[in-house]
Amino acid sequence: MTHVLIAGAGIGGLTAALSLHAAGLGVTLVDAAHSLRPLGVGINLLPHAVRELTELGLGTVLAETGVPTAEMVHFDRHGNRIWGEPRGRALGYHWPQYSLHRGDLQRLLLDAVLARIGEITTNAAVTAFRDEGDRVRVDFAGGGTLVADALIGADGLHSAVRAQLHPGEGPPLWNGIRMWRGLVETAPFLGGRTLAVAGSNESAKFVAYPVSRSAGIRGRALVNWVAEVRLGGPGRPAADWDRAGQLSDVLPHFADWRLGWLDVPALLEATGRILEYPMVDRDPLPWWGRGRVTLLGDAAHPMYPIGSNGASQSVLDARALARHLATAPGPEQALKAYEAERRPVTNALVLAHRAMPADRLLATVARRAPDGFTRIEDVLTAEELAAFHAAYRTTTGADVADLNNRESWSVG
Repeated sequence: MTHVLIAGAGIGGLTAALSLHAAGLGVTLVDAAHSLRPLGVGINLLPHAVRELTELGLGTVLAETGVPTAEMVHFDRHGNRIWGEPRGRALGYHWPQYSLHRGDLQRLLLDAVLARIGEITTNAAVTAFRDEGDRVRVDFAGGGTLVADALIGADGLHSAVRAQLHPGEGPPLWNGIRMWRGLVETAPFLGGRTLAVAGSNESAKFVAYPVSRSAGIRGRALVNWVAEVRLGGPGRPAADWDRAGQLSDVLPHFADWRLGWLDVPALLEATGRILEYPMVDRDPLPWWGRGRVTLLGDAAHPMYPIGSNGASQSVLDARALARHLATAPGPEQALKAYEAERRPVTNALVLAHRAMPADRLLATVARRAPDGFTRIEDVLTAEELAAFHAAYRTTTGADVADLNNRESWSVG
């Protein structure tokens, strides 16, 4: 039986472990952290990822945890509606889109791995690997070694596996936008299931959406917010998802953003813990792996959080990887087929997210109507309004009919 070693117990690595196990393959999952603790704030799972997790038997727990997003709506910085569209089932998908806490998603995946597979080895940072032709030997900090039929680097933005495969690449690339994030419980807004986007990250942009079903049952909303400000400047700031941010740094950019349906400064001031992060990605790779080693998720294709698609693409990677490893003649052929399927798709998405097509339209509104508007039709043409829909098709990468009608990726 093929045995796969996965480095990294994030969303992609956990989903890969579950998928490989479901396909009847052996799997060992390791992570560099001393202990696995939920990190991050809000996240969106698009229908193509929800389908895959549902087929792994996680549909019920997802429904009990997340908020089924009903719509995404864009506003100017004064709270005037620019454009919106339904999401998930309301858009015609057979599966919902969920907004939920990233830590809750990681926890439910981790619980499933522990129940189905067993323990995860922590404090196991990859330092080197050697493809020996018929196996891969992996060394860890502290002197340990493991041998497997294949190594999957699912170890995130700062992947040690990627660094050995692609030495000299350097740190992630910053686009000049600084992001602050937080979670705070408040009264529901816009019906309680809206992903709201205000402003433009040409200067400042604010995103807010509820992430907790349990809060909704209580008549409240646990709101995830993201504040984006283009600051520019030289250098490549450290990209650490757990870095603390300061209210005094973000509040001045949004001090008068009272949108009618949301008081942004009050939301910021009510937040207990603020995180700060630069908007970064990496250039698309010409190849992911060689022989019995490859990459998955953010280790392979980190992308800007523009289309709510980073975690969802990690889930798709994991499912495709398991399918190929279960059906190909051997690990090398499987990893080659996996990369051939997934790399062109995700490379295109990285570039689409970098282009920020929807944000260019939002910036157009800000330039033409800096003091607000009464009718968006007086600001944007019908063709420009229609371009919003096309912009999100390039960054979500899942056609409704294609997803609804394609065959299952489950194996075993």
